[in-house]
Amino acid sequence: MKKNGTIEEIRRYPSPNEGVRLDEIIYWSNGLRVKGLLARPKQEGKYEALLYLRGGLQFIGMVRPARVAQFAAQGFVVFAPYYRGNRGGEGRDEFAGDDRYDAVYAIDVLKLFNDTEKVHIFGFSRGGLMALWTAILRDDIASLVTWAGVSDATDTYWQRVDMRRGLKRIIGGTPNKVPERYNKRTPLYEITKLQAPVLIIHGTEDKHVLPTHAYKLEQHLRDNNQTVETWYSEGLKHHYPPQLNRQTVQQLCEWMRQQLL
Repeated sequence: MKKNGTIEEIRRYPSPNEGVRLDEIIYWSNGLRVKGLLARPKQEGKYEALLYLRGGLQFIGMVRPARVAQFAAQGFVVFAPYYRGNRGGEGRDEFAGDDRYDAVYAIDVLKLFNDTEKVHIFGFSRGGLMALWTAILRDDIASLVTWAGVSDATDTYWQRVDMRRGLKRIIGGTPNKVPERYNKRTPLYEITKLQAPVLIIHGTEDKHVLPTHAYKLEQHLRDNNQTVETWYSEGLKHHYPPQLNRQTVQQLCEWMRQQLL
């Protein structure tokens, strides 16, 4: 079994942005070959590193090349794991079970393409769970942004009726029958181990991930005197309008840079 975070294969991937190079990478995570997408500005320069953690479950919410390239165009080397069991990767998607280590070891992959000690993390939707766990399990995180992010796996089960069947199958039961399995996926119980500054972005009318996830995360962080900033957008839903989305990406990228000053 090869070392976690080592690369098995790299192949060029079509880029939607002429200023950004994309490569699809197969890397090792807990004895499994997992895939992810790497985005790098073509212009020579010194860039910070960003781990992009997608939302969704299995094939839903898959990494979009245009989105990853958008962050790279802001001046970052970006790596976005697909998570195990997706796009030909080995294993199965576990909704922040052992697949959290696909994010943890993706940082080692990212560092192979960027000479940096600390890495920024961005998580969207389900990626919020993955981002929080990664920052809990590693001590080389510069900053963490969770946008419309999940923070409580049990709440997700009860709030998302359309996801219950899939979560029950993946996790092996309901929160009533196996509460410990949902608790193990919920980073709030280990949040005191998180050292990086956190930015929470959430629309108040989000029906996919209710804003209670953001409020609960914020409260846990503040109760522990951890560094947290919040950008709540009144009336906005899970996906922001295109222009506001672009503006928010620019602003959050600037926020991340400020954390290293």
